[in-house]
Amino acid sequence: MIFFLAGTSDARELAVKLQAQGYPLLASVVTESAAESLREAGLAVTVGRKTSDEMIELIHHEQAAAIVDASHPFAEIASQNAIQAAAAAEIPYFRYERPGSILSDHPLITYVRDYREAAEAALQRKGTIFLTTGSKTLPIFVEVLNGVEGIRLIARMLPTEDNMRKCAELGIPQKNIVAMQGPFSEELNAAFYRHYGVTTVITKESGAEGSVQEKVKAALDNGVHVIVICRPGIDYGRVYEAADDLIRAIKEAVPHEHLHAQR
Repeated sequence: MIFFLAGTSDARELAVKLQAQGYPLLASVVTESAAESLREAGLAVTVGRKTSDEMIELIHHEQAAAIVDASHPFAEIASQNAIQAAAAAEIPYFRYERPGSILSDHPLITYVRDYREAAEAALQRKGTIFLTTGSKTLPIFVEVLNGVEGIRLIARMLPTEDNMRKCAELGIPQKNIVAMQGPFSEELNAAFYRHYGVTTVITKESGAEGSVQEKVKAALDNGVHVIVICRPGIDYGRVYEAADDLIRAIKEAVPHEHLHAQR
């Protein structure tokens, strides 16, 4: 079987395609809502973030013959753990990643290397900052930006209890929270920017599935500055952007009978 890290909507499509072609797999996700979506498609799922040691234990228990890492482009810890686990278990590691968005040089776009650099760049600009990077790194932006004179921080994130609790703990007022599930169209993004009087948007370079183009174009058309956090520089080895290419690579690297080892 295949141990499959699923972190995006396109990863779910890949997992379904693999299983439909006769590849048994165990999908690993972080949230229960993501697990429900995969279970509805008939996939076996394990929930929760895992260390490399926990991945190794699962690999041995499930007799996994390969790891497919289809985690989010910014889930660097999960990818690093998967790479380590595959090396320790001596099984092939395959990285599947959505293509990046094509963002050109533009006077209103600033590219940065990480979240803290993004926060510091926003600090220099002041104004109303619209944060679209999710709740995981929210403490970094709150530490740098929240409560600073001349700055209003608006955080957009999934409408979960944990996220609302985190916002309360960090001192973010409800009027500065947009709790909605995307994807968001260009028109809806533009409406948010106008409603809040946004002067700067912070986004990750998450690719087309992350609706980056819709966020950026809406911003540029409305004269809003954009801070883009570039993808982490992880050495994955070869990266597959097409499902068919990945499936061919698995067939070449792993004997088919090993994928059907008894669990």
